[in-house]
Amino acid sequence: MTVAVPWSRSEFEAQLRDRGAGYHIHHPFNVKMNEGLLREDQIRGWVANRFYYQVNIPQKDGAIIANCPDRETRRKWVRRILDHDGWDDNEGGIEAWVRLGEAVGLAREALWSQRHVVPGVRFAVDAYVNFARRVPWQEAVCSSLTEMFAPKIHKDRLANWPIHYGWIDPAGLQYFRSRISLAERDVEHGLQVTLDHFTTRAQQERALEILQFKLDILWAMLDAIEKAYP
Repeated sequence: MTVAVPWSRSEFEAQLRDRGAGYHIHHPFNVKMNEGLLREDQIRGWVANRFYYQVNIPQKDGAIIANCPDRETRRKWVRRILDHDGWDDNEGGIEAWVRLGEAVGLAREALWSQRHVVPGVRFAVDAYVNFARRVPWQEAVCSSLTEMFAPKIHKDRLANWPIHYGWIDPAGLQYFRSRISLAERDVEHGLQVTLDHFTTRAQQERALEILQFKLDILWAMLDAIEKAYP
């Protein structure tokens, strides 16, 4: 049996980046959001449901750390938990998302109660966290590489929301501002781990499957939100 030749490091990275064609920036709901075609209740529904994803990200990252025996990796990865949960005087990304919720007219209690979270979103996010808990830590790291495509979606919102959704307090958009540089930093480390670990062709193809799984999670979340707020 012929064994497929591994892709070079640069070709493997290109294959990973090509998966951006399936990123949820292209989902019809996000396209409408970007074009200013969503109603206020649809924006609020998206913010409330996406909050469930935000509050679960530190648990996902904690699972990666729990499964990782490499001290240097843990020291770098723990920054992601702090970025979301905050530390000392830094309120973190979860609080920034709460402020986004307030800016679109959602009470803080409404977000934290999670009463607006639809079953499809809850199922998708829980599936992602459970994936990170049960697979080798390198595979969970690989799943985080959707961050490669995130800066563009944040920049789009910063550019278009003030134009199309003037009723939203611009101060509430700080989450998007902060995530641009943090995503770029996180991608550098996550990509290094992935390129170093997935070295055979079979492993590289597995990495593409993992990245597609995460892309499907994000897409499925918007499917559920779109159905809940037609």
